[in-house]
Amino acid sequence: MCGIVGGIAQRNIVPILLEGLKRLEYRGYDSAGMAVINGNTIYRKRELGKVKGLEELLQTDPVSGNLGIAHTRWATHGKPSTANAHPHICREQVAVVHNGIIENHEKLRSELIESGYEFTSETDTEVIVHEIYRALETLRLGSGLAADGLLNAVKLTIKKLEGAYALGIISATEPGTLVACRKGSPLVIGVGIGEYFIASDVAALLPVTQRFIFLQEGDIASISINELVIYDANDNVVSRPITESQLTADSVDKGVYRHYMLKEIYEQPFAISQALEGRFINNRLLESSFGHNATEVFDNIKSVQILACGTSYHAGLVARYWFERLARVPCNIEVASEFRYRNPVLAADTLIVTISQSGETADTLAALQEAKKLGAKYSLAICNVPESSLVRESDLVLMTRAGPEIGVASTKAFTTQLTALMLLVIAVGRRFQLSEAMEQKISSALFRLPGNIEKVLQLDEEIKALAEQFSEKQHALFLGRGSHYPIAMEGALKLKEISYIHAEAYPAGELKHGPLALIDADMPVITVAPNNSLLEKLKSNMQEVSARGGQLIVFMDETLVSADDANVQIVKVPQVENEISPIVYTIPLQLLAYHVAVLKGTDVDQPRNLAKSVTVE
Repeated sequence: MCGIVGGIAQRNIVPILLEGLKRLEYRGYDSAGMAVINGNTIYRKRELGKVKGLEELLQTDPVSGNLGIAHTRWATHGKPSTANAHPHICREQVAVVHNGIIENHEKLRSELIESGYEFTSETDTEVIVHEIYRALETLRLGSGLAADGLLNAVKLTIKKLEGAYALGIISATEPGTLVACRKGSPLVIGVGIGEYFIASDVAALLPVTQRFIFLQEGDIASISINELVIYDANDNVVSRPITESQLTADSVDKGVYRHYMLKEIYEQPFAISQALEGRFINNRLLESSFGHNATEVFDNIKSVQILACGTSYHAGLVARYWFERLARVPCNIEVASEFRYRNPVLAADTLIVTISQSGETADTLAALQEAKKLGAKYSLAICNVPESSLVRESDLVLMTRAGPEIGVASTKAFTTQLTALMLLVIAVGRRFQLSEAMEQKISSALFRLPGNIEKVLQLDEEIKALAEQFSEKQHALFLGRGSHYPIAMEGALKLKEISYIHAEAYPAGELKHGPLALIDADMPVITVAPNNSLLEKLKSNMQEVSARGGQLIVFMDETLVSADDANVQIVKVPQVENEISPIVYTIPLQLLAYHVAVLKGTDVDQPRNLAKSVTVE
């Protein structure tokens, strides 16, 4: 599963399909392909690797047509290969592209083989195309091939499917019809002038339209040049609203925002929803989201070793708390540049988890290679850039789907990394002590996370006013406890990266072991104070600061009652579940750093001396 593009138009659809695939590359994939109808013939082209390879294939062996479907695949069932790439075809008559997981594919495959159908791939998707063809044959033999034969065949087929799917289907018997449907995986219809398109992501279609219909759960659409008919899950004809997108084809511009960083902060609810989309069925995480052999790998590991740098390292620090507290999984985390030089000891049954926005971070790549030399058998990359070196060198991959992040100071990449890491905690924790009840609690909290972040973003003006206190400051101290100590570290990093204020983070319990000597009226102390089991300890640490004249800025759970203290300023953060609160408490610290940097007049998006992707040691 990964990216779908399709369409029917009065022009050659091939260039539109190719451009759409390119715009979905950030989602991660291992192969690309398309199928178009010309006359009454389906022409299919597939290529292992990048979309560029498919484009080159089409230059040497071109095809054209006004109806087609295309796909970028990330392997779940079956290894990356041309044979497993989409679209899948049955007897040159029906072609299908598919995102999602068909849970009962083995049973359906056995039945189809017994009926004489031959399979050419290892995928779950191929059972769909054979089932549609079989349904078409049944309809043809029963009552003659009706005008809506393909639509009816799809309706019969999806009744047999268990799992999640977004589908685009074409048939040589109906060269003027495109059928699309969704259950548990997103699919959008782009509305043009005398043409329609489908895609798994709006971004794929922005060059051709800004008008979209978002299919709802269970919807089936029958699309022709002149007509679009949508049926709901109960087979009733329904009307879905057309949404006018504010995005443009040049989706990496700043839009209404002054800086890319602010834009990307505000994109986090959507980015996190993308990170979660299609990775659950009936509120249960799909382990195949991590790769086609993920279950086998997870069954064989006994511990986790995380390797990362910078912001990604902070994400790994949070994950260590999650792995050990929620699931009782032994977990180590190390800065990648240190790991490779200290001659570490690794057990062969350790899962090496590397985290990188770009996938090209030199130290992280070298650390992964060192771990392999030391005998580590299993590796997993959490990354935002498909086809990057880290992705290619890892056994398993979970793409964060944050989309392009232009600002050097990472924001949405960090929160989507945390989201992805929590998914990994669930998958691995099932083998240890993560209960089903806790898994359901975490999953439900993740589903609510985008909405929670929307609420936190409403604190923007309050935080902007607060930032004025930093205009003349040269130093700042950040405090946190437990899984929020790494969030304090990330807050300090953001402030120093873009405002050039010297900022340090400490576990709040370490104050009396040295940092308390720095406290005075000119040293702002920013504290992260969620309502958890460490709150009372944290309050004691804050009192130590206040008693010495320190100025405290506290991001506190809105349900807590705070005592009057002239040295303390409170920002109330909407209440969230403790399990996902580190992700939520990141947002106000990002906003604080941003507004301080703006007041100081620094280059927010391109801070001095820093690069987005650190590709040298």
